[in-house]
Amino acid sequence: MLDKIIASSSRDLEKIFQKIDQIEEKNSEKILDAFITNNICETDFNSTTGYGYNDLGRDKIEKVFASIFKAESSLVRSQFISGTHAIATTFFALLRPGDTLLSISGKPYDTLDSVIGFNDNSSSLKSFNIKYLEVELKDNDFDYQKIKDILQEEKIKMITIQRSKGYSVRESLSIDKIAKVVKTIKEVDKNVIIMVDNCYCELVSSREPTEVGVDICAGSLIKNLGGGIAPNGGYIVGREDLVKLCAERLNVPGQDFEVGPSLGQNKSILEGLYLSPMVVANALKTSIYTAYVFEKLGYKVSPKYDDERVDIVQNIIFEDSEKLIKYVRSIQSNSKIDSNAIIEPSDMPGYEDKIIMASGSFTQGSSIELSCDGPLRPPYIAYQQGSLSYRYGKIIVTRAIKDLCD
Repeated sequence: MLDKIIASSSRDLEKIFQKIDQIEEKNSEKILDAFITNNICETDFNSTTGYGYNDLGRDKIEKVFASIFKAESSLVRSQFISGTHAIATTFFALLRPGDTLLSISGKPYDTLDSVIGFNDNSSSLKSFNIKYLEVELKDNDFDYQKIKDILQEEKIKMITIQRSKGYSVRESLSIDKIAKVVKTIKEVDKNVIIMVDNCYCELVSSREPTEVGVDICAGSLIKNLGGGIAPNGGYIVGREDLVKLCAERLNVPGQDFEVGPSLGQNKSILEGLYLSPMVVANALKTSIYTAYVFEKLGYKVSPKYDDERVDIVQNIIFEDSEKLIKYVRSIQSNSKIDSNAIIEPSDMPGYEDKIIMASGSFTQGSSIELSCDGPLRPPYIAYQQGSLSYRYGKIIVTRAIKDLCD
């Protein structure tokens, strides 16, 4: 049965893959034009150390990102450790004691628990007397009426939206849904800052959040936009006044964009960005293939193989801890790096539950290279993302599914 499903996949997925190729071409043109418009030169690969003064390549990279997002400004730095770091920097840069942060996509990703203060961390927003409110999604869309009610009752400084599902069972949020809720919010309060966690979603569509009215968004360079080449880093992009405040929070007040050495990373960041439309397309194809095979085998998946894609994340709902562990272990044992590692569920910084995680990658924790992980809690979901090459991804996933069936 499994062999027949695999054999039929190429035929059944052909039209879906063609749509992905069309988006890849649009985004490739967008990125190519950003390189040309901003006159990227070989000399921009030069490195700076120390304070990082006069790093022309670093400054051009930030102009390229702003061009791609059709935004006023961007902050793209290797000093960001993760997407969570970029998001936290945005929060602490723009919120002040007494302000209120409102999440309208439910509870954010687990790694933000300590940032917001769900666990009373002494460095959290809560510890600085920043209030937090939350609105759950309604039928996988925003609860527009409740959002309007809160905006009319409370003075909200910032609204945050997490586009990707994180460790949840909800659907990820499309650009069309983002555009609709932005319009709704601004009709009630035009001054509220709308911030988007864009991790896992970049280049999956032909538009980005800042193109539909979002004020500022943030993400990681070891996910989509790093193309599997950038060794670390993150980005913040949006309104110039807001991004400047983020630069001062990351660096130091009064020096904002002027400091921060590139330490030889400019070429890697630019090369990864250039390859990212192709890499994101390959990651999407791998996710769709995974969903297709598991669906045909009778498993619940989200999104389904023929659903619209908003991010590169594929949920496989095992409803069995042993199956989750077995599948994730097989992804690791068929990975290019550390294939001999026998992974175990364990505690990880920023997570409440034990996590089983496969990431046989050149860059530690690089989700775009094909990783698979999940918390050891019901309904025991594997969250799979990435693959630099669809061919590699298909081979690894097929082997892991065969191991599971055996």
